[in-house]
Amino acid sequence: MRRLGEVLTTRGRAFCSAGLTLVVCGYVLGFRDLTRVGVLLLALPLIAALLSRRRPPGIVVTRACDPAQVSAGDPTVVTTTVANVGRRSTPLMLAEEHLDYALGERPRVLLGSLSAGDRRALTYAVRPPLRGRHPLGPLTVQLRDPFGLAHRFVEIGEPTELLVLPRVHALGGSRPPGTGVGAEGEIPFMVALHGEDDQSIREYRDGDDLRRIHWPATARTGELMVRQEDRPARRRAVVLLDPRADAHAGTGASSSFEWAVSAAASTLVHLSGLGYAVHLLTPETVQEGPDEVPIEPAAALSVLAVTEPDKGLALARLTRSGLGLLSGGGLLVAVLAAHDETALRSVATLRHPGATALAMVLDVGSFSGHGPPPGQALAAGAARGAVPAARAADLLRGAGWRATAVTAADSVADAWSRVGSARDARVGSGVTS
Repeated sequence: MRRLGEVLTTRGRAFCSAGLTLVVCGYVLGFRDLTRVGVLLLALPLIAALLSRRRPPGIVVTRACDPAQVSAGDPTVVTTTVANVGRRSTPLMLAEEHLDYALGERPRVLLGSLSAGDRRALTYAVRPPLRGRHPLGPLTVQLRDPFGLAHRFVEIGEPTELLVLPRVHALGGSRPPGTGVGAEGEIPFMVALHGEDDQSIREYRDGDDLRRIHWPATARTGELMVRQEDRPARRRAVVLLDPRADAHAGTGASSSFEWAVSAAASTLVHLSGLGYAVHLLTPETVQEGPDEVPIEPAAALSVLAVTEPDKGLALARLTRSGLGLLSGGGLLVAVLAAHDETALRSVATLRHPGATALAMVLDVGSFSGHGPPPGQALAAGAARGAVPAARAADLLRGAGWRATAVTAADSVADAWSRVGSARDARVGSGVTS
């Protein structure tokens, strides 16, 4: 009876009440015709409830997003198409699209009845404020009988995921300071950007292009020799994202972790555009694949779109991976939270003598949005392992880094400009220890 009450509409419940009343009155008063009318009024909602349990046949739901991938805060238009591929017409349907709470209100539309082969399109725009995977759907349709006595909600189709990338900020066309050391540091800058065909000589093989024959070597050896072009050299850059859950503060798009993710994404895209072979150090890249292989910007943004704070010893794992990557030289850019001085000292060892290491150190207290007075905040932060951002930046600068302290009021572009300034990034954003 409870499920029946959920299926019946207000009109259907009114029919049941009226029918039950007429049946009782007809039986007590002895009017059989009145009893028959009451039975009819009772039967109609029950039959309508049974009919509403039938699933609409041949309904197929597809979705398309334009554009298919967006950055946080950018709009995309979703088109949900409902097609009747069956042989019978569908009943009257009211459709509602399920959306993640962050995407806004759920759109509704009256689909009506679809004949065989007909289709209807539901178009709506969403502007996701947060990166990540946001589900679209499934589509819920409300089935009603022609008399409006019963209704039923049915989920049709599988949900679709919208991948929202982190916001990427333009960092300008300037290259980072320093050239690094080691084998990669010996490459001239223009060669690192534009490449150079490194040539070696080998014996001729069937199928080799005759235009690549190296005649001086052929004359010297008496055998056909050809030029072998090697892959152009590229500088190496490593971008490290601090994933510690207990080190970050704030919630939603204004949290320190989201600022760090956006900074890492912007830096990676910027360095890739300058010709660097970029490696991304996050818990996902270290666990799911070989971190010694450079990552393309598109793949890196997909990783950063779904990365989450880690409650374990992820920063220690990333530091160990970074030691191997930077052993031959390269540029290091780290986005760190001012937390746990011991962990920060461990990260500081990633810089090899003569190499260039840049750090944006987040003053996580400024991202919390509220808190106790400054004196109490300092004591509370010390109790949970927080380090003043200016002090953490000085610690890294003492190890040869270029570091700047960052607050929630700073933009990624401003922080990048400071950390690469000629003054060794000693001028921060007003954060004091």
